Amino acid sequence: MCRRRSRVRLDGTKELIALAEGLRESTESWADLLRDCRRRGMRDPELVVGDDAMGLWKALREVFPVARHQRCWVHKARNVTNALPKSAQPGTTKAMQEIYNAEDRAHAEKAIEAFAKTYGAKWPKAVAKITGDREELLAFYDFPAQHWIYPRTTNPIESTFSTVELRTKVTRGAGSPAAALAMVFKLVESAQARWRAITGAPLVALVRSGARFENGILVEREEAAAA
Repeated sequence: MCRRRSRVRLDGTKELIALAEGLRESTESWADLLRDCRRRGMRDPELVVGDDAMGLWKALREVFPVARHQRCWVHKARNVTNALPKSAQPGTTKAMQEIYNAEDRAHAEKAIEAFAKTYGAKWPKAVAKITGDREELLAFYDFPAQHWIYPRTTNPIESTFSTVELRTKVTRGAGSPAAALAMVFKLVESAQARWRAITGAPLVALVRSGARFENGILVEREEAAAA
């Protein structure tokens, strides 16, 4: 299993920053990768997006404790629907879309409450997957609205690795672990050249400088206008 991390640069472009062999949910494997990033000068990220892999989140708390966490909505929605009967899946899918597509955090919170009220009595374990990770699922609301489409899911990096997985199936493996890692690196390096810069690129510098956003809007700008 490959551990991989990418980041958004100040100019809005994306780049691969780490790739390593590791065990699937191993905290130590993730911690080794993150420590390597720190040794190479990386400071605490503003926001880290990932799935429900507990090893990643535990390692982040150790190596980059200031970084905020954002759970991937695609993975979360899949985990919720897998815990439900097929008859309930269309309704819950729509209800979850109303949460992460809400116009602001307050409406998202109300959508979560509605979700819990509608489905909590029959399927409390499935509902707890949302209510238990409320903060991590809604963290993106504290960042520029122009960027919301990106941190809600891990799709940008997952789509890149679909190419890697396809190549691995075609070649039926790459021999040694070292050869496999080299192959993956070259494939991702090639794909990286085609990654598009994010919308609202100039706002990345504001985020990194500590500017505060509320429901996607720069708070300082609002305060200045009010004054």
